[in-house]
Amino acid sequence: MTEASSNRRNIRTDLAIEAREMLMGQVKEEIPGVKSEIEDFGEIHVTRVFITTAEAEEQMGKKQGKYITLEVPGLRQKNTALQEMVSRRFARELQSMVELSPDATVLVVGLGNWNVTPDALGPRVVKDLFVTRHILELQPEVLGEGFRPLGAIAPGVLGITGVETSEIIHGLVEKIKPDLLIAVDALAARNLSRLHTTIQLADTGITPGSGVGNKRRGITHETIGIPVIAVGVPTVVDAVTIADDLAEHFLSAVMKEAGPESPVYAVVKSIAEGDKRSVMEEVLEPYGGKLMVTPKDIDTMIEDVARLIAGGINAAMHPAIESEEAGKYLH
Repeated sequence: MTEASSNRRNIRTDLAIEAREMLMGQVKEEIPGVKSEIEDFGEIHVTRVFITTAEAEEQMGKKQGKYITLEVPGLRQKNTALQEMVSRRFARELQSMVELSPDATVLVVGLGNWNVTPDALGPRVVKDLFVTRHILELQPEVLGEGFRPLGAIAPGVLGITGVETSEIIHGLVEKIKPDLLIAVDALAARNLSRLHTTIQLADTGITPGSGVGNKRRGITHETIGIPVIAVGVPTVVDAVTIADDLAEHFLSAVMKEAGPESPVYAVVKSIAEGDKRSVMEEVLEPYGGKLMVTPKDIDTMIEDVARLIAGGINAAMHPAIESEEAGKYLH
């Protein structure tokens, strides 16, 4: 899982949209060097965030680049028609992030640990991809026109392989020389409502393992020499973040019932506005303040969103697969 960056409240999120929301909540105005645009497609809410300056990069804790977020609350329900719509929209947003020639080679890397369900998104996506590189090399007539050479790998994690993920990817890139790398990984969110309902695309690359405090070497254009598009879905929330939300809600409830002059309100406010995180980390001491929370139905959620993303990548990378047909990869 990738990490999110620090902000003034030190709350973890991998989503640029959440980093922007939290920062704007503090400064109460648009952030210089950060531009955004919003577009709705039925039940799909798309936000595009552009970080354009070094100062904004430091404030946001996110690299300069383009971040596209698809928010679809309806994905919590089993809705095949909506999944197909999201897969098609995802394909179009992915296509908008990079220009590829018809014969460009694409490598998809499914990051994460396939033995840990919340971290298994990347490997599950790889399982459902339509890989073609070997066919186009050996029997191109089988496919015909409109298919790019696409390869995919789920390299595992350092604890399983004993090899840094970035080293595996660097070796593959040197060997097969792809024109684009798409890295798929599970993310951490700040808001529970965004679990399983949000997809982020970024042209800034990715850092495996950092979301759970195990930061590894980044997989970026600078480190491997080709464009990298990172695709991620939040599957976990930091337990400290949930506790922080509870403190805020409790403060609001006390103010509503007792009023700002109440001694109880004064006590709760002093706790809520103080160093809450250190207090909460004390409560979570057995886990060193690194307890991550995920829904109990995470198995189904991962399977559904993995098929959705795989269908979108298939449609975006292979011109012969019309976007209207992306849904067939969801079944």
